Amino acid sequence: MAVLFLSDAARGEIFRAAFAKALPDVEFHVGQAPDPAAVRWIVSWTAPDLSLYPNLELIFSTGAGVDQFDLTTIPPQVGIVRMLDAHIGQQMCEYVVMATLALHRDLPVYLARQARGEWQESRNVPASQRRVGVMGLGQLGQAVLEALRPLGFRLSGYNRSARQISGVDCFTDLQAFLAQTDILICLMPLTDQTRGILDARLFAALPQGARLVHVGRGAQLVTDDLIAALDSGHLAAAMLDVTNPEPLPPDAPVWHHPGVIVTPHIASRTDDHTGAAHVVAGVTACLTGAEIPGLTDRLKGY
Repeated sequence: MAVLFLSDAARGEIFRAAFAKALPDVEFHVGQAPDPAAVRWIVSWTAPDLSLYPNLELIFSTGAGVDQFDLTTIPPQVGIVRMLDAHIGQQMCEYVVMATLALHRDLPVYLARQARGEWQESRNVPASQRRVGVMGLGQLGQAVLEALRPLGFRLSGYNRSARQISGVDCFTDLQAFLAQTDILICLMPLTDQTRGILDARLFAALPQGARLVHVGRGAQLVTDDLIAALDSGHLAAAMLDVTNPEPLPPDAPVWHHPGVIVTPHIASRTDDHTGAAHVVAGVTACLTGAEIPGLTDRLKGY
């Protein structure tokens, strides 16, 4: 029985060392396996030709998401496991706090004025008068709300299924949530229901002058609709860490729009050592018949 690691070779050596220590009887291969029939677990960002691995049981994503996999091409008996890494949550909280404060304090405006050499002040709005809403109240969404709590914003959250979070107004009605959100943070997984959700209709439901922090998935954003909403003045600014496509071409309009800050999908990255520990735990659970941490619900897509 073997693990096949299909990612950066240097990262693979860290995973190999973790398996040698915790599960020395499990073979570990990077790049290719001498006997594909022995492969029961694959660690990868995308799925290879699975017909080569007749005894495959689990695919471990090297990132927090699994939407990059085409579930229609993966046999139903093969489980898909998302990466669980405490560092991912911590990094995401850092990024979202940074982005929220940047938009709250009008950083895109000041960056544009700096580029023009303009010394001009804008009015500061107290945090207590700014309503921050998080779309997606899973593990990351709840962690982000907790990180924002000390800053004094009025916090709310939207989720398709009901949630109760102390100090947070929770909504299952998207339109009602949007109507009272000044800074919208998208942290939803990519599903058929959320693909293209950040569109003209959604932006129109936000209050005049609202701002967007997008850290979900690039395919959730209709970029032309965002540019139109910014150009009309209905939206004041946006900070994007995910785009469609990735990498973003140099001539993409959001690179050069004065109301947009773009970062290259760096909000959170898997730590190799804790990532390896997660995969070791998943393989151990598979061998012992225990619950596999991070196993994806195929019906939900996450």
